[in-house]
Amino acid sequence: MSKKQTAAEIIRQTSLADGIFDMTLKAEEIAKEAKAGQFLSVYLNNQSKLLPRPISICGIDKEEGTLRIVYRIAGEGTRELASYQPGDQVKILGPLGNGFTKKEKKAILIGGGIGIPPMLELAKELSCEKTAVLGYRDSQMFLKDEFEKICDVAVSTEDGSFGTCGNVIDAIREQGVEGSIIYACGPTPMLRGIKAYAMEQGIEAQISLEERMACGIGACLACVCKSKEVDSHSNVHNKRVCKDGPVFDAREVEL
Repeated sequence: MSKKQTAAEIIRQTSLADGIFDMTLKAEEIAKEAKAGQFLSVYLNNQSKLLPRPISICGIDKEEGTLRIVYRIAGEGTRELASYQPGDQVKILGPLGNGFTKKEKKAILIGGGIGIPPMLELAKELSCEKTAVLGYRDSQMFLKDEFEKICDVAVSTEDGSFGTCGNVIDAIREQGVEGSIIYACGPTPMLRGIKAYAMEQGIEAQISLEERMACGIGACLACVCKSKEVDSHSNVHNKRVCKDGPVFDAREVEL
C-alpha cells in the first residue's frame, strides 16, 4: 500500500460539538487505498506552520472518492483548519500507518473522546455482531447517532450526564457488554485499562495509540512507544507509532 500526497478539495465542513469539527475531502487515490484505523497528515495553507497535523480517518467512500475526518481544535493549527470552507483545498498525505486487522468475531469497539471517530469506519466495515462503547466527557455525544444505525451502543460520560458515570470499562461491566475481540482508540490511560481488561478476560485487543507525531512516516522517531520486541529500525525496545502503528496488538506495547 503506497502513500500519496495530493491537494484535496474540501467538500463539506461542519461543527459537531464544542471544538469538534467534521470535514469531508475529495481525494480519490487515497480513498481507494485507505482502511479503518489509518490516518492522514494534513498540511495547513499557512506556510509558517511547517509540520502537518495527523488526523485519523473517520469515513471512507471509495465510490465517491472521499475521506472524512473528525477532529478536535487542540491549538492554532487545528483552529486554522476549522476555518477552511467548502471549495478550499488542503494538501494531505496518506493513507498512513497500519489500520485494524478485521476478524469476524463478536466485537467490542471502544472509542474515547477524539478516539471515537476512527471506530465509526471500522464499525461499518465489520459484518460480525458488534457493540460500540463510547466514552465522552459530557452530554455532547458526537457521532453517537451514527453508531446507533449500525450496531449496539453503550455510553459512558465522565460527568454522569448520560449512560454509565465513569469510563468505558465501567460501561462494559455495568451494561454487560461481551465480545471475543476488542478494537480501541483513545487516550493512553484508557488504553492501559483496556489492555488490563483484555488480559483479565483472555481476549485479543487491538489498540490505536494517540501520540504526538511530526513527520508521520517513521523518519523522525518523535512518536516512539515502548515495545516488548526490539525494533529493527532503531535496535531498541521501541515502536514508531506513525509507521509501525498506530494500531498494535495490546500485548506488543508497554503503556
